[in-house]
Amino acid sequence: MELKTEEDIIHMIIKDKWMMDILKTVKNLGLPDWWICAGFVRSKIWDVLHGFDERTPLPDVDVIYFDPEFADEAIEKQWERKLKSISPNVPWSVKNQARMHKVNSRDPYSSSIDGISKFPETVTALGVKLDEKDRLVLAAPWGVRDVILLEVRPTPFFSRTSEGRKIFENRVERKKWSCIWQRIKVYHD
Repeated sequence: MELKTEEDIIHMIIKDKWMMDILKTVKNLGLPDWWICAGFVRSKIWDVLHGFDERTPLPDVDVIYFDPEFADEAIEKQWERKLKSISPNVPWSVKNQARMHKVNSRDPYSSSIDGISKFPETVTALGVKLDEKDRLVLAAPWGVRDVILLEVRPTPFFSRTSEGRKIFENRVERKKWSCIWQRIKVYHD
């Protein structure tokens, strides 16, 4: 499968029954401003671009939402338990982006997409969801060029400071993506 555009990525995900089932499960929770992001999207793209027949196992399926009225980690854990009761074989991780700015020492986020834009790598700053008519929507605040070209770069929020660059470097080293997807290239901007 050839991937060149956001539309190509959307069509690729629509054809993936496992991903669509997960998206429908999360949509049914009714979370405000919800998305499934990061490796859920990136790994699928990289698996396809590497010609893998088997899906690379995910350490977690990152579900995010934005609810400033109920920004308590305990509520996130309740949503994780609910998802695990529905799909126990999925490694769920749920985070309210209305709270994550504190964890990441940033100004408050205005939405889930604002939170996604502040992820460490451009290739991870991706999210998908189903809209009210069950159409797949892709959020890519930094575009899809890097993920399609297999180029790992820090987002501007992590390339501006030495602390941000250090976090980026540590994540790249810890994740060991190049051991799985050998064609990726890491740029340290």
